[in-house]
Amino acid sequence: MANEKRRLVVKIGTSSLILPNGRVNLRTVDRLAYTLASLNNQGFQVALVSSGAIGAGLASLQLTQRPQEIAKQQALAAIGQMELMRIYSQRFLDYQTQVAQILLTRDVLAFPVSRQHVLNTFEVLFEEGVIPIVNENDTVAVDELDHHTTFSDNDELSAMVAVRLQADQLIVLSDIDGFYDQNPRENPAAKKLARVTELTPAMQKAAGGSGSNFGTGGMVTKLRAAQAMMTAGKQMVLCNGANPTVIFDVVAGKPVGTVFG
Repeated sequence: MANEKRRLVVKIGTSSLILPNGRVNLRTVDRLAYTLASLNNQGFQVALVSSGAIGAGLASLQLTQRPQEIAKQQALAAIGQMELMRIYSQRFLDYQTQVAQILLTRDVLAFPVSRQHVLNTFEVLFEEGVIPIVNENDTVAVDELDHHTTFSDNDELSAMVAVRLQADQLIVLSDIDGFYDQNPRENPAAKKLARVTELTPAMQKAAGGSGSNFGTGGMVTKLRAAQAMMTAGKQMVLCNGANPTVIFDVVAGKPVGTVFG
């Protein structure tokens, strides 16, 4: 593994963080903390974009169904974000690594002044060896506001953060092994693409919907993230997040998942 200072953004989805029964997947969180702390100790500058606030909120209140009302979703996100950060802080401290919370809306990254303030914060955290944990500020970002505050999903948020931070690589951990030419859940003959250098209309058509009862993302938002990274001349890797130590293989350049760019 290279020793030069590299900047990485890692995004982990709700489907990787929340078990099918709605409880937080502590084993995944622990492996993620171990992996990112290890990279941090090696001199990598790492930011984590984490979904899962609403899923964690559901688990905290012992609920299994995501409510339709936006206010109730916001309340669950407020509860769950606290729980997620408590778990993250605990697990990362086990590996002698400090974390910080950064909650964003699209407006913050769209306006030059607020964007620069946020980027300055990231830079100081990196200099201090602290891992920023980023999520959307769900309690204020709602679709019916007059201005656009929401990211379509944290996939898109992770790409925007990676581009703004001029990260070398965006690693998206999901519940799928990579990008397939067809939906592998529907067609066993679907083939995984090892590398994608251009997103074609056929690829866009192959993207399905949300894959998790607790999350909002799907392959469509991952392709948007990939396109944003490729447009910026950067690389995105989509791989299975069941065992986050796969990140070691990604940064070592081993053939894992699908490489975009």
